[in-house]
Amino acid sequence: MATPGAEEDALARYRSPLVSRYASAEMGFNFSERKKFGTWRRLWLYLAQAEKSLGLPITDEQIQEMEANLDNIDFKMAAEEEKKLRHDVMAHVHTFAHCCPKAAAIIHLGATSCYVGDNTDLIVLRDGFNLLLPKLARVISRLADFAEKYADLPTLGFTHYQPAQLTTVGKRCCLWIQDLCMDLQNLERARDDLRFRGVKGTTGTQASFLQLFEGDHSKVEELDRLVTAKAGFKRAYIVTGQTYSRKVDIEVLSVLASLGASIHKICTDIRLLANLKEIEEPFEKDQIGSSAMPYKRNPMRSERCCSLARHLMTLILDPLQTASVQWFERTLDDSANRRVCLAEAFLTADIILSTLQNISEGLVVYPKVIERRIRQELPFMATENIIMAMVKAGGNRQ
Repeated sequence: MATPGAEEDALARYRSPLVSRYASAEMGFNFSERKKFGTWRRLWLYLAQAEKSLGLPITDEQIQEMEANLDNIDFKMAAEEEKKLRHDVMAHVHTFAHCCPKAAAIIHLGATSCYVGDNTDLIVLRDGFNLLLPKLARVISRLADFAEKYADLPTLGFTHYQPAQLTTVGKRCCLWIQDLCMDLQNLERARDDLRFRGVKGTTGTQASFLQLFEGDHSKVEELDRLVTAKAGFKRAYIVTGQTYSRKVDIEVLSVLASLGASIHKICTDIRLLANLKEIEEPFEKDQIGSSAMPYKRNPMRSERCCSLARHLMTLILDPLQTASVQWFERTLDDSANRRVCLAEAFLTADIILSTLQNISEGLVVYPKVIERRIRQELPFMATENIIMAMVKAGGNRQ
């Protein structure tokens, strides 16, 4: 097999379809290398600024040099440094120091790797929620419009997927909306419960910073508060090991998995209704339902949501297991796992929300089909009303 040229290099390597095929550019950027390492540099700047304000010998010139190079990242140099050092944080410390020679001595002063690693993760998780919440709110709004439009259209209700009493198309949609409103509340709570890891040192004791400030506890506490505020958080975790508690990741992925369950249920309902030919997701003018059967109108958007929602729901197992095996103050077997599951959870949630919005904006209802099915079942549904009338007349319900 021929070696691919430079222009085909991207096509010769695996790329996650979550990014290359589905997710929004905004969510893709949120979990990108540029966002991650740019945030590392900002965190080093916040630390230096706070340390300077509390009396450490850091100059304005050093601060200005760092500010001027926040996004001037030589990724090739960083990769070469990491290959040599086998340490991603120190590789980027050296790369930042290379373009900030005057500030080199004070970059990462007193910090441990988790100062940039964990704090960046918390920023990215917060920003991820901020991207998802408006999308979820839009889906709820679109479905609310649909529910209002069809509030009075009778349709056959199903229990056990067997014909039951009548409901309305709008009322059934309200079942979907209620679940999504619970998800909206849960996502907001999970975002607002996030705190900053802050400036905690290598085992959560702040020992290195106490040494820098000659045992002055009040200055170390103020350093933690200042950096937390600069990063846009109101609170930091009071107690940490080297990392913030990995139970936080459980909380985050739990609400996303729950959202996945809601969307899977909604889209399963739509798929079943499409089979009954009562309701249909949008179908484009030139869309092909099947390569062999031209009459088919497959609910492929709903199927995609179900497919990806299943993936989202399974991801909760990762942080559950990771939190359970974090020995003492931390162990590094969380790192590779979290690189995958945290990003994939948000990317997947982003995709299925965007797809559900598209579905909810173009749902097609076929009232005549719905009416025909009601008429077919009406004689059987009438039996319940007959029983009620008999009891009112003095008969035995049994």
